[in-house]
Order: sequence, then C-alpha cells, then structure tokens
Amino acid sequence: MEIKDERIDAGKAFDWGKTSKEYAKYRDIYPDIFYKKVADRGLCINGQSVLDLGTGTGVLPRNMYGYGANWTGTDISPEQIEQAKILAKEQNMKIDFMAVPTEQLDFPAESFDVITACQCFWYFDHEKVMPKLAELLKPNGKLLILYMAWLPFEDKIAGASEELVLKYSPNWSGAGEKRHPIWIPDVAYDYFELEEHEEYDVEVPFTKESWHGRMIACRGVGASLSEEMLAKWDKEHRALLDEIAPEEFNVLHYAALAVLKKK
Repeated sequence: MEIKDERIDAGKAFDWGKTSKEYAKYRDIYPDIFYKKVADRGLCINGQSVLDLGTGTGVLPRNMYGYGANWTGTDISPEQIEQAKILAKEQNMKIDFMAVPTEQLDFPAESFDVITACQCFWYFDHEKVMPKLAELLKPNGKLLILYMAWLPFEDKIAGASEELVLKYSPNWSGAGEKRHPIWIPDVAYDYFELEEHEEYDVEVPFTKESWHGRMIACRGVGASLSEEMLAKWDKEHRALLDEIAPEEFNVLHYAALAVLKKK
C-alpha cells in the first residue's frame, strides 16, 4: 500500500510492501533488553490483552510471546501482515494479525490492557487516533511507545550508510538521529498521562550481509526507490561495506520508551 504524507520524506511515496521480505529477514534486531524493559514494567505479560499497532512483520508480539500476553497485531500493509502470519506460524505462535490502518480500528471499547506502538507512532493521524486508543483501553490501561535508531554521528558504519541513503533519497526524514525522548503530540494529553520515559544505548550486532539487508528494509531505500535506483544503491552500498566494515561488527543505537496511562 503506497503512502504519501507531507510530514514524512517531504511527501515522497513509500510502500512497506515493497520490502516486506527483507523486513521480515533483517529487521528483527532488537536486543533482549529492549523486551525485558517492557516486561519489567509489568507490561505485555501474563494473560494481558495487548494490541500492537503498526506491527509490521510482528516483531514485538513474536519476541514477547513467551511473556504470556494475548497479542493482536495490526498494520496498514497487507504484505507486512502476510509475513507476520508466516513467521508466527513457523514458530507455532497464536497471534491475531490483520491488515487495517490504525485510524480505522474497530474493536469493542475496553478490549485491551496494553496498546503498543513500536517504530510507527509518528505515522498516525493523532487527532483521530488518540481518542480511539483511549477508548480501546481498559480502565488504567497503558499505551507503550517504543523506538530504536542507529546513531550516525557516533557510529562510522551507520553514518556512512546513512549518507548513501541520502544520496539516493535526499528528502528522507529518518536521517540525523540523536538521543531524545519519544515525541508525544499535545492531543495525547487530553486522554493520557505520561507515566515515565527512558532512553538508553545498545550495541546491535551485524554482519555485512545483515546490515546491508537492514538498510534495504528502510523507508528511504527499499520502500521508496525504483527498481533501477535500488539496484544502483545496492551495488554502491555493498562496495562501501567492503571498504569500511569488517565481516562482523556492532552498530551503536539508542532505544527509547514512553509509557502513557489512560486518564
């Protein structure tokens, strides 16, 4: 499904369905601490009903499945949901996945103990979505927003790869990340209270092949470049990694979370 949003990449169209197979293979990269910090807060555990927004290939529900929550995952992209179903089936996990935009969710009121949004929160129409999420949560329910990004100004390989993305997608707005708390729109505070936030550094291991795949599964590359431009980027990025990267390496990221409690 092609998406155009003037807030993102200056309105350049992107489609996660174009890179869903790479996304499934290369973007399941969050370290264990990413999930442990969620469970340690008593979220997404022990029979809780959890709705994962923008679930993509189901990375969050699949990796937290063992903590005991009952998961539902939604995403705007049918191709992403198809990959999520394949991966969950391969792992014998019972997770309900469905292709539906967050703005069009149609669950009964007070259906969920927790709603999660990992790497996707800024894509939503918040004026429509925030009251809907509050309605879907049970009393005292929690909205958990999660994020992780490489740090291009501190990590040589990440910085060089990012420069190459900008060469082919100069309006890509995912570049230049620094550590910061997760952005919360003002309208959220009409329905939620910010309970806590945390930001922390993580080293994420890669091989040259897995980092290359991770970069393809990026909005500024596989989700938006034409086949011709993607082939050129692919060749140039492989050559770049052969020049600057060992076969195995870590990439410095920061991770962040924000917990909001329903009013």
